[in-house]
Amino acid sequence: MTQRAAPAPVPSWVGQLMREIDALDFGEGFARMTDGTEMFFGTAHVIGPEAIKAFVVKIDESLHIDHTVLECWDAPDGVLFLRGEATMAKKTDPGTTARAPFMHLYRLDDRGRIRTIHITAGPLHTDAVM
Repeated sequence: MTQRAAPAPVPSWVGQLMREIDALDFGEGFARMTDGTEMFFGTAHVIGPEAIKAFVVKIDESLHIDHTVLECWDAPDGVLFLRGEATMAKKTDPGTTARAPFMHLYRLDDRGRIRTIHITAGPLHTDAVM
């Protein structure tokens, strides 16, 4: 029998992780990472929760940002797919917003902690927020 991904409710820890990224205030969501969690964001490869936090702060600190998960798919062997949208605006120009679709792929260990995160974002009209 072939195992497949299936639609699933968004786990509460994912919502917490998104809120922490949006607020740049890290806690329980980031606590699900292991010391060796790897994040692949476009061409960036970042290892460890502290380095991932620093990366998120670097790219998001000048923005008001709100991540919304639109779909969640659960797959065998601790794989979780998310499809969503980020709405963002420069803090210096909050009236001009841009939206970017995103996909996250999480690989979890046998205790449900995050081993890897693969993130794609865009396309984005970067003029609005960069």
